[in-house]
Amino acid sequence: MSTTSRMAVATALVTLAVTGCASPAAETRPAAGASAARPVRVAAIVDSALTSPVTGTGTLGSKDELVLGFKIGGVVARVLVDAGDRVRQGQVLATLERREIDAGVTKARSAEEKAARDVARFERLYADSVITRVQLQDARTGLTAAAADLDAAAFNQRYATILAPAAGTVLARRANPGELVSAGTPVLTLASAARGMVLRVGLPDRDVVRVKPGSTAVVRFDAYPGKEFVGSASEIAAAASLGTGTYAVEIALRGAATLPTGLVGRVAISPATAHAVDLVPIEAIVEADGERGVVYVLAGDARAERRDVTIGFSDGRRVGITAGLAGARAVVTDGAAYLDDGDPVRVLP
Repeated sequence: MSTTSRMAVATALVTLAVTGCASPAAETRPAAGASAARPVRVAAIVDSALTSPVTGTGTLGSKDELVLGFKIGGVVARVLVDAGDRVRQGQVLATLERREIDAGVTKARSAEEKAARDVARFERLYADSVITRVQLQDARTGLTAAAADLDAAAFNQRYATILAPAAGTVLARRANPGELVSAGTPVLTLASAARGMVLRVGLPDRDVVRVKPGSTAVVRFDAYPGKEFVGSASEIAAAASLGTGTYAVEIALRGAATLPTGLVGRVAISPATAHAVDLVPIEAIVEADGERGVVYVLAGDARAERRDVTIGFSDGRRVGITAGLAGARAVVTDGAAYLDDGDPVRVLP
């Protein structure tokens, strides 16, 4: 039973103890030896195929967080966005000073043009038997190399500008105009909106084995009280994190595209498999200690029968009992705190 479930049971029991004295069924207990039937209310036991949810706490973020930098080193000319800005796909985000880069392209293009002229001249000379075939082949090789150099220079020139690879939100700006950066230095971090928002949560081994891809999840954020975001398990780590020993699970959320990155959320994941449990009102739990609890059931001779039960989970209103209620059809709710095993009872409407 999770900590959250135990707290829910404990809270409800305290509330029941405080309010039970005012309940019509919570009458003053008769003196010892009295045989009068005690008035109680009962609730039917509901058979269900439920199980305790897997709970955890995680942080909201984009499915894809991209660290953007320049292909080559140079002096930063412009950074056109700040942290928190929303950008569209293809938007210019930052540029390098281009003079040196453009000069490199011009030089490579000139070399390629010269190599092309050399090949044309060598072909004429070879036709006149002035040069050897090897010399002509060397000239053609030189043209191929010059063309490759021009392609590389043009490629570097193109990546001297950072374009947004997808629509999203800028999470961090790490460079400013005038700074000298090397190739690959992080300049911007972008939260891409292409694949939506996810809640990243770490689960222990005993819980992660109960979660499968597609398992339904409900997430709540303190920043949005009373609002629930529905999602599903989209990615489950195959190995535990070295630092924490937990398994990283991503919950893909629907309707969360406009939420800010970094929100802390609590998630309840429905396990992939369920087993039969008996659902009873939380008011029926007389005692609770971890997974152990006590209830009173209505016996066939109108007497209260004490049962030690195993608590599987609680959702704040109901408790799932996994063992201890065999053969019983109803549990005592109002008045249960004043019963002893075998007490005669009178069921109130």
